[in-house]
Amino acid sequence: MSTEQSTRYIFLVDDEPIQNEMLKDYIADRFQYKIKTFESGEAALKEMHLDPEIVVLDFHLNSHLPNAQNGVEVLKKIKELHPKVQVIVLSGQDKLEVAVDSMKYGAYDYVIKGETAFSRMENILNNINELHGLKDANGAYKKIITFLCISIVAVILLSVYLVKVKHLGD
Repeated sequence: MSTEQSTRYIFLVDDEPIQNEMLKDYIADRFQYKIKTFESGEAALKEMHLDPEIVVLDFHLNSHLPNAQNGVEVLKKIKELHPKVQVIVLSGQDKLEVAVDSMKYGAYDYVIKGETAFSRMENILNNINELHGLKDANGAYKKIITFLCISIVAVILLSVYLVKVKHLGD
């Protein structure tokens, strides 16, 4: 397995470098992810081959680059190309329509920047980690059940064969 595939990434996408660094430090103290920061959605989209588990995405991404796509536009592209990636929109926008659009296009959650934003982010990341754990456990359970079913069928077929061989020998 290559290093890139085994590394668990979180992408932080915000055109405010201070916001990115504060959130990066907060997450790095609490979680075992490799964190990459981006000042535009376009830059993050170019690195999606790293297969991040989570993308934290600001809504307004054009304070430095006037032609930059907004968070909902970037969210649509991420979900179209990488539907399993969990996207959290972290924005200063407290407009209901922005939150509704974010959720409509596949955001896992919408967090408004403010005093409680980082603690909410921590709770959301814990929930996502728990969800990933449950999905992994479910996948392992399915493999075990499949193996057991195949084993039972093999035992039945072997038993039938042995009964027939015994009858032929009699």
